[in-house]
Amino acid sequence: MLEELTSPMIYAGAILCITFIGIFTEHFHGVERAKFAMAGAGAIILLGQYYGFYTPELALEAIDWNVVFLLAIMMIIVSIMISTGGFEHLAQMLARLSGGSQFRLLVLLGTAVTVISLLLDNVTTVIIFGPLIILICRSMGVSPIPYLLAAALLSDTGGVATLVGDPPNLMIGSAAGIDFNTFFIHMGPPVLIAWLGILIALKFLFKKNLEARVEHTFDHVVAYKNRRLWQKALVIMGIMVVLFVYHHQLGWEPWMVAALCLTMLVFMSRKVELEHVTAQVETPLLMFFISLFILIGGVEHSGLLELVGEAFRPVIVEHPLAAALLLLWVAAILSALIDNIPFTAAMIPVLVGLQHDGVNVSVMWWALAMGVGMGGNGSHIGSTANVYIVTISERLARETGNPELAITPGIWFKKGTPAMLVTLVLCSLFIWLGYDFLYVEL
Repeated sequence: MLEELTSPMIYAGAILCITFIGIFTEHFHGVERAKFAMAGAGAIILLGQYYGFYTPELALEAIDWNVVFLLAIMMIIVSIMISTGGFEHLAQMLARLSGGSQFRLLVLLGTAVTVISLLLDNVTTVIIFGPLIILICRSMGVSPIPYLLAAALLSDTGGVATLVGDPPNLMIGSAAGIDFNTFFIHMGPPVLIAWLGILIALKFLFKKNLEARVEHTFDHVVAYKNRRLWQKALVIMGIMVVLFVYHHQLGWEPWMVAALCLTMLVFMSRKVELEHVTAQVETPLLMFFISLFILIGGVEHSGLLELVGEAFRPVIVEHPLAAALLLLWVAAILSALIDNIPFTAAMIPVLVGLQHDGVNVSVMWWALAMGVGMGGNGSHIGSTANVYIVTISERLARETGNPELAITPGIWFKKGTPAMLVTLVLCSLFIWLGYDFLYVEL
């Protein structure tokens, strides 16, 4: 393999490594990951033009616009729904239904977070529920740590089940040509098993906290900010789910479904100002994705990823089950330590290349989706959702003067990492026992 390396491959690989190191160490140097991705994208285009393997035109073709458009549109829909106050009302209704039982509250909130994560990304879900959990727990006089940790773990896990639940899923589905139904049919069962596994694990991991006496139940009722808009948004979300199910038969990409539903929502709600709701779009995240696609596209055109794919071909062809299990654990461990999006972006061209050569890599796609999704639960920096939950717990600890309310790396290692390991064991068993189900060629 080393003798086949060319100068363009070596330089492209160096740009990829330097960019990824900058992205992965964002928490240490404080430079936004989008800036490193932009620098890497610019460098690979210049290198490609110099050696003749990449051009600005090819860079534009490398961008997966389906992923970019779908993310942007969903961000706008979510910003409209948040403005209605409906999510606050939902969370507080669940708190009243718990009847003072802490474990029942954990299950109810965890279920809501998981279900919402099927359609909304995990970061949005915890941004919605994080502050609400703190409000509910302070009113009930209980520690919010079990619930905050459950929100992060279950939002990461729930997002694995659907094509639109997590950005890596969008990338995998778009690259492999997997439609919404196929993705949910294959990922729904392991996510359901992992969801049960996390809840049971948390019951034992937080046994003392959950058995503590509740000072008083939560009976506060919050009024909607715009109840009619919330109801309209729920109808639109229902229509969106139906269209996602049939998007393949309609010949539509997922972003088309989301765009149609957004158009319907803004016309049904005349008071919604587009200038206001579009301001909530996370432009740096979209720039990060665009730059990452350009970077990976350049590395692919250099021939390096094809060479890597050829090196792994014998293992995948001769030992596909072992290769899938290995990918699951490697993807999970790396996703626990670093961001899962760059790893997913780097693996996709390798698997696509093998798939185009006639190798059945269907199990590998599912193993990659499970690994990067579940692996984010392994550490406090494993996903952006985790970082947000840790941040608001630290802020709560400062405001109350109680350091025990902060989710430290040590607490995450003791409570979150075991939960992640439980899900990986369950997913490994699912791949092993359901191998024939997952091996069906896409």
